[in-house]
Amino acid sequence: METEWPSEMRVAQIRVARPTDQLEKVMSFYCEGLGLQKIGSFEGHDGYDGIMIGLPASNYHLEFTQHKEGSPCPAPTKDNLLVLYIPEIKTIEEITNRLKRLGYDSVSPENPYWEKSGVTIEDPDGWRVVLMNSPGI
Repeated sequence: METEWPSEMRVAQIRVARPTDQLEKVMSFYCEGLGLQKIGSFEGHDGYDGIMIGLPASNYHLEFTQHKEGSPCPAPTKDNLLVLYIPEIKTIEEITNRLKRLGYDSVSPENPYWEKSGVTIEDPDGWRVVLMNSPGI
């Protein structure tokens, strides 16, 4: 059953943010490796540097921040995932090859469902990304 978004709850953008103490490596993983784009950044904002990464012309993106005194953030369980639904298997192969050249091999997912049509890779901080061969919902 679908529900309508409440008109009084206006949301202009969705951002998922997390800290890291490896900002440059994370940027390389998500931009060079996955092929997402840097859509914004900031430096020295109350001691934080950050980068926003996503798809062009989308109102949702990832933000990674790093504090000048360090921003360690332990990875969650192996079943907390960022899933990218990619309909073309060739695209998944290209991304997987780029990430492998950068030093990131695939890992076995905790839930075997993701292995049937997807590839799981850990980012520099140990957070997992699934490249799922599916058009999504």
